[in-house]
Amino acid sequence: MYRELKLFACRAASELASEVAERLALPLGGVDVFKFPNDNTFVRITENVRETDVFVFQTSCPPVDENLLELLIMLDTVKRASAARVTAVMSYFPYVRSDKKDQPRVPITARLVADLLVTAGADRIITMDLTADQIQGFFSVPSDHLTAVPILANYYRERIDCSNLVVLAPDPGAVKRARKCAQRLGAPLVFLDKRRLDDSGAVEVTTIVGSVAGKDVLFFDDEIDSAGTLTLAVNEVIRAGASRCFAAASHGVFSPPAFERIRSSPLVEVTVTNSVPVGQAPPAVKILSVAGLFAEAIRRTHNGESITSLFL
Repeated sequence: MYRELKLFACRAASELASEVAERLALPLGGVDVFKFPNDNTFVRITENVRETDVFVFQTSCPPVDENLLELLIMLDTVKRASAARVTAVMSYFPYVRSDKKDQPRVPITARLVADLLVTAGADRIITMDLTADQIQGFFSVPSDHLTAVPILANYYRERIDCSNLVVLAPDPGAVKRARKCAQRLGAPLVFLDKRRLDDSGAVEVTTIVGSVAGKDVLFFDDEIDSAGTLTLAVNEVIRAGASRCFAAASHGVFSPPAFERIRSSPLVEVTVTNSVPVGQAPPAVKILSVAGLFAEAIRRTHNGESITSLFL
């Protein structure tokens, strides 16, 4: 059993970390982060962490590389300050979509990031809803892969009539996650067959596998980035006779022009979690907190308890 639990936050994850700290009835640890005139980042922990169980929060949002480097420096800082164990808590893992070599002479950057975290001093990693489950195999230290599926599914169970609902996976890669949501809602699962046209992210929907006529449709995926695939798919299912369209995702990345696309689409509502700071979103975007999920995972990790029940 570790002597004391301490939480620290990088700047991009300060809001979520503050919520988690409040739920655990703990203060966030003191830290100074600033840049020298030469653009070098400096991190200083302002309290004793010797032989403590330290959890450091960070997420991935612009500027992605700067936020990643801040996390690496902070991990190194607490490790050199003699923390007993250091856990990197990453609500949204950086470079998560670069998880394979799908063309010649390209990197697997998600694996590189996993290696960098361990080199910087992480003894454990807690993250949520990776794009591909195999990314867990990139970690050479213990990791806990949380999911926001129960939170999102429970919200829609209370929000809409599930007897007329179908859950739609926007591509075959999202089927497994969407199926978990469909099972929780007692709804049928359909999916889109699409192909990516080029490296710009442009896609073409070729087939809707399943019936959406007269149904409310809930699009379910791990993240919404520029919303190009989402809004294209919404238009397709509306043409196929769908009644209303909703969307849910664990991570609201919302790269431009995502908000403009959502505003001009027939989407009734788009629901994401606060794993990434969303900013000034349109009224149709609803944000659910995952602070309780991360707080419970941290409490159980610190106490040496199982977190299996968090997924049930």
